[in-house]
This record gives sequence, structure tokens and C-alpha cells, in this order.
Amino acid sequence: MNLDLMFDAMRALPSGIGLTLTLTVLSLTAGFLLSVPLAFARAFGHPSLSLAVLSYTYVIRGTPMLVQLFLVYYGLGQIEAVRASVFWVVLRDPFWCALFTFSLNSAAHTTEILCRGLQAVPKGVIEAAAALGLKRFHISRLVTFPIAFRISLPAYGNEVVGMIKGSSLASTVTLLEITGMARQLVSVTFAPYEIFIVAGAIYLALTTLAVKATQFLERRLSTDGTPKQRRKARFRPTFMTAVP
Repeated sequence: MNLDLMFDAMRALPSGIGLTLTLTVLSLTAGFLLSVPLAFARAFGHPSLSLAVLSYTYVIRGTPMLVQLFLVYYGLGQIEAVRASVFWVVLRDPFWCALFTFSLNSAAHTTEILCRGLQAVPKGVIEAAAALGLKRFHISRLVTFPIAFRISLPAYGNEVVGMIKGSSLASTVTLLEITGMARQLVSVTFAPYEIFIVAGAIYLALTTLAVKATQFLERRLSTDGTPKQRRKARFRPTFMTAVP
């Protein structure tokens, strides 16, 4: 093992963290905003609408994100109508293709996570809110969704971790995030072992921070038990899921 190369990688690879975090944060934000109405439609909508949302989440969750990225980046450019449209200005840029793909993927996973949370909200709570005279929209916004979000938070934490790791796929479309920078260094040094160990350590640090942030938010939002019991929740393991 060449320690000098590893130290060189430690100085070079952090320059890709900014792009990794940008893709991750923007994808999670766009995916979450899109998933909220889809989750309500999936959980409480008309059967035909719920089926349409299920079809979308089933296809996206059931296929590799790398394949989806290639279909967007390489596939859409083969369609003449796309190249002639105003969207081609965006779709020919690898950053926007990656962001679009990651956002759709995150939205599909988050939709199912929130849907399960919405379905787990006790019906008595909803009935009590209706008895107080709250309209359906206000019940959804003030009662149903906050409870569902707390229920779904541990699973959503796994989605955050998965998206951080999944952002490495952006390197396949020429973007120089952490993995892209590592591949560029490997092409120069021919030392994949040392460089990818450093890259893996950086991803491990980022995912660890995401797990800790999720656990902290979960404790802050928890309404169960005494403060001492909530503090003990920090020792509950959070499992990291693989990227599909």
C-alpha cells in the first residue's frame, strides 16, 4: 500500500464533495416535494390514481438507477423531438440529467415510505380532528402528515443514506464528484486500491453524518416516553440500505 498516494488522494478527493452534496441535497429536496402529493394519492386517492402512482413507483424502484440514468442521458438524445425541443438545453447537460434521474428515483422511494406512514396514522386521530371542525386539507396538513412523517423518518433516513451512495453513479456521465475524481486519479496513477479506499472512507463519513442527523431529528420529534427514554433512542441501530 502506497501511503503517499493515499495522502495525495486525501487532498484531491474532497474537492468532489461539493458536487456530491449538491446532487444529493437537490435530489432529495425535489424528490420529497414530488412525493408528498403522490403519497397522499397512493394512500387515499381514487383506485385508478393510486394504481397509476403504484405503477410509477414499481417501475422506478424495480429497476437499477444506473439504467435509468443511461436512459435519460444517452436515450433521450436519440429522440429527434427531444433534441428539437426547449428541454434539450437542459437534457444535454450531464448535471441536469443526473439530477433529474436521482430526483425521480428518490421520489418513487419516498412516496412508498410516506404512503406507509400515512396508512399507519390512527384513524381515531383523524376522526378527532374532523370532530373539531377542521377541513380535510387542514387535517392532512396539520395532523395526518406530521404524524406520518415522524413514523416514516427512520425509513427516510435510509433513503438519504442510499442517495448519498447513489450519487456516485454521476461519475458514469462524466461528472467529477467524489467517485469521478477518484476515477480520474486512478487513470493517472494506476493505483485503484489506495485511491478507492480513501473515496470509500469519505462516503462512510458522509453517510455516518446523515445517520446521526436522522437519529437526532427523530429524537427531537419523538413524543413518546420520558426525556431519559428519548435520549436512550440514540443507541437504537439505524440500518443502511443498498442503492437499487
